[in-house]
Amino acid sequence: MNPTANVLDIAVTDLGAAIAFYRQLGLEFIPDPHVPTDHAGCDLPNGFHLMLDTDDLRAKSTANWTPPTSGRTFLAFEFPTPADVDAKYAELVATGVTSLQEPFDAFWGMRYATVADPAGNGIDLYANLPAG
Repeated sequence: MNPTANVLDIAVTDLGAAIAFYRQLGLEFIPDPHVPTDHAGCDLPNGFHLMLDTDDLRAKSTANWTPPTSGRTFLAFEFPTPADVDAKYAELVATGVTSLQEPFDAFWGMRYATVADPAGNGIDLYANLPAG
C-alpha cells in the first residue's frame, strides 16, 4: 500500500497572524469550530489541504513537542509571471512581512523570492522565466 500526501500541517505561534498572512497570498483558512483559536484549514483547488495548528495544540497532540527556534519548512507558491513575483514580494514586505531573499533570476530558470510567515517558516514565491 502506498500512502498519499495530501495535507501539510504548519505549526504556528499565533493562529490569527498566520491566517492574516496567508490571506495576503490568496488563501482562506477556516477556523475549526471545535478548536477555533488553535486550528484552521484551507482546501486548495488541486485537492491539497493546508492546516495551521498552534504550538499549544501541537503539544496536546504530539508527545514531547518542542517548537523549533526557527522555521525549517518552505512552502512554495507559483505565480503566472516574474512580474507577479516582484509585485507580491513588494506587497508583503510593505505590510511588514520579513524578507529572507529579494527577488532574483535563479540559475534554474525561475524568478524567485522568499519571505517568512509569522512563525518563521519560509514562503517561496516563484515564476518560470521566459524561455530564451
